[in-house]
Amino acid sequence: MNLLFKLVYFALMGALLVYVSLPSPAFPQPPPKAIQSLEPGDTETPLRRAYFVDQDRDEVINHYRSQFKQLPTLRLNYPPEEAQTFVRDQTRSSYLEELVHPIRESIYINGFVPKEKKDAIVIEGREYYQKLTVRYVPSNIVVRVLFVLLISLLGYFLIIFSASLMGQYLAFIKGKVWKLKHQ
Repeated sequence: MNLLFKLVYFALMGALLVYVSLPSPAFPQPPPKAIQSLEPGDTETPLRRAYFVDQDRDEVINHYRSQFKQLPTLRLNYPPEEAQTFVRDQTRSSYLEELVHPIRESIYINGFVPKEKKDAIVIEGREYYQKLTVRYVPSNIVVRVLFVLLISLLGYFLIIFSASLMGQYLAFIKGKVWKLKHQ
């Protein structure tokens, strides 16, 4: 049993190590027919880009999910107010979603769909359905690998220690029961 546990545990940790060792994907491509925003706030970092698009929320999210599907992906939904924290301060937002590769990178997708005519998005005489702001948050491969190695070793020793304590506890209880039966 002890050998089987070690084999299974280290096989799982090895698989996790391979998962975190894979290279990070590049910044995702924009949706079809998107026009990139050149506003100063949208170009201040290469890890954040904004686009003017005619696709709705589902089409946009499906587009980015298709580019982020190489690994297991979580889809998280946030209140629009969080866009100022996660994407950029003073970002207008109708929705905010995050696509995450756990223990790895993620992308935040913020969409602003104007509700009033005064907020309409008109670029070069053409009106667009929404403005997207996409923020890519990569992680360092060295940090990921070290994290998994440390957690693997710590987890292994915690399991061994817990099993040892449980064995001692069971032996203690067994001894008490034996004494009660033979008094």
